[in-house]
Amino acid sequence: MNEQALKWALWIVAAYFAGAVPFGFLIGKMRGVDVRTVGSKNIGATNVYRTVGKKWGLLAFLCDFLKGFVPTLTAAKCAGCGGDLPVAVGLACVIGHTLTVFMKFKGGKGVATAFGMMVALIPYLALGALALFIVTVWLSHYISLGSCLAAAALGVAVWFCGCPISLKVVVSLIAVFVIVKHKSNIRRLIDGCENRIY
Repeated sequence: MNEQALKWALWIVAAYFAGAVPFGFLIGKMRGVDVRTVGSKNIGATNVYRTVGKKWGLLAFLCDFLKGFVPTLTAAKCAGCGGDLPVAVGLACVIGHTLTVFMKFKGGKGVATAFGMMVALIPYLALGALALFIVTVWLSHYISLGSCLAAAALGVAVWFCGCPISLKVVVSLIAVFVIVKHKSNIRRLIDGCENRIY
């Protein structure tokens, strides 16, 4: 293995394990709640928000955001790293969150971690998606709807900016993955029984 390949391997493995830290589960445990057994049974920030408390849900979101943002931004700023490495690092963080080795490869839906990655790489598009998310949740009170619409919008919008093709493909794949992870929420939205945020 040459030096460049070794560098990539180390970055990607480290990014996966950073993304794999199940902050939502750990925050719930600190508060005496196993989020895998209550609410939607998901370890993500939304379930923590509903079952453990608002401030703990926001803390879980921040932690999940940072584990996508910090490794990706660090890779982007690191001298000597290949142009596509930050994209690979961000993807590894998202995969780590959604398929965490610490939870038998069951994790969250990847929204906050993917958002952290996007803010690091395409901040203006990411903030536009955030605005769409906020407006959707404000009007509908459905976090799942806001997440799916923001993911879909970002997956389309990235093709109209001057991003590298690797980033366009990865962002689109993550957008599809996030929507697929919300399939049970989408079914409940269609059936009219999805949980509102308040």
